[in-house]
Amino acid sequence: MTVDPQSWHRRSIRLRGYGYAWMGFYFVTVCAFQRQCLFGEILDGRMILNENGLVVDEEWRSAPLIRPGVRLDAYTVMPNHFHGVLQILPTASAEVVGATCGRPGRVDGRQGPESKSVGAILAGFKSACTSRVNGLRGTSGVPLWQRNYFERVIRNEEELLAIRRYIENNPAAWAEDEENPDRS
Repeated sequence: MTVDPQSWHRRSIRLRGYGYAWMGFYFVTVCAFQRQCLFGEILDGRMILNENGLVVDEEWRSAPLIRPGVRLDAYTVMPNHFHGVLQILPTASAEVVGATCGRPGRVDGRQGPESKSVGAILAGFKSACTSRVNGLRGTSGVPLWQRNYFERVIRNEEELLAIRRYIENNPAAWAEDEENPDRS
C-alpha cells in the first residue's frame, strides 16, 4: 500500500458511521489562525520553538495526564501548524459517538464534542493553548487556531509508519510545505 501524505492535507475524510472515540490511532493537523507563523521557525531543517511553540508542545504532552485513555505518538509543532498522532485506548465504556458538535452521530442531543473523542481532545488542547498563549501575548479573546482541524483514522501499521515518517520529516520539508507563507 502506498500512502500519499497529500491526501491527509486539510481535507476531512471523516468515515461515515465511525465513532471518533473508538479505540485506535488518529492523525490530526491543526492550523494557526490565518496560518500565522506563531510557534517558532525552521532553521537548518529543524523546528526551533519560541515561547508560544513551547506552550503548544507542553499542552500536547499533557493530554494523557488530563485524559488517561489517551496515548501520544509522533508529533511536531511547526511554525504555523501542528501534526500529531494520538491513540485512544480501549475502555470499559467505549461506544459509538460522533467527533464534533452539530454532526450526525451525537445521540444525546447535547452540544459540543462527545466526551473522550478526538474532537473533545482537540477542543481541550486548542482551548488550553489559546488561553496560555493569549496570556503571554496580552491578547485576550484573540483566536490562536483555525476553527476546524483535520483528522484521519489510521487503518493499519503501514499507514501509521508512513505518517510517523511524514511528521518526523515535516520540518526538513518546510521550504516546500503548502503552509509555508515564504514558499516559492
